[in-house]
Amino acid sequence: MDLDPFKSGKIWNFDGFKEIVMLEKHILSLVRNYAFNNSEKDDIHGFSHTERVHELSIQIGKSLGANLFILRISALLHDVGRVRERNSSLKENHADLSAKMASQFLNTLNFKISEKDKLNIIHCIRAHSFSNNIVLKTLEAKILSDADKLDALGAIGLYRTIGFTIKKKGGIDQVIEHLENKILKLRDRLHLEKSREIADERKKIIWDFYNEIKHL
Repeated sequence: MDLDPFKSGKIWNFDGFKEIVMLEKHILSLVRNYAFNNSEKDDIHGFSHTERVHELSIQIGKSLGANLFILRISALLHDVGRVRERNSSLKENHADLSAKMASQFLNTLNFKISEKDKLNIIHCIRAHSFSNNIVLKTLEAKILSDADKLDALGAIGLYRTIGFTIKKKGGIDQVIEHLENKILKLRDRLHLEKSREIADERKKIIWDFYNEIKHL
């Protein structure tokens, strides 16, 4: 039996071939490079954010028995459409653009991922955006959505909130507004208990900052 997917052209389901570690590493290296080259060049939604979401996804995924291969690809590609969103006049959600770009990219590779796994990856990416209002159908989609929100909490989340506001030429009032309208509500929008545990560890610095700054 020929186990070389590069030669056979066979559709492989990597759930059943996790022993092919080097192949997975090769795929993920290509995905990581593509994500880096198509990321925003800032600390708010740039590649540093992508890497943190990736690590959070794996942390949660390992504890829940999720498909880590699907999670890794989904997390790395979840924001690749942001640059195109910013430069587009069509007002298409970045998650939809990211899903389209991910699908096109995966189709260009010299090997095939099973259709089931690919559909899960695309679903994870499209559904991670809260504003898209898509029902999360898989464990991996719930994990990615939660991991993306968790990166908006804690010290790094506070840094991103302030950076985002400054980028939009806002001030203290806009920081408070962003905290009240979005950040302070994120914990209740998480899908998994494991994610809520992480949020509880991160929320104190956000609340302490908010309670102090709103009285200035």
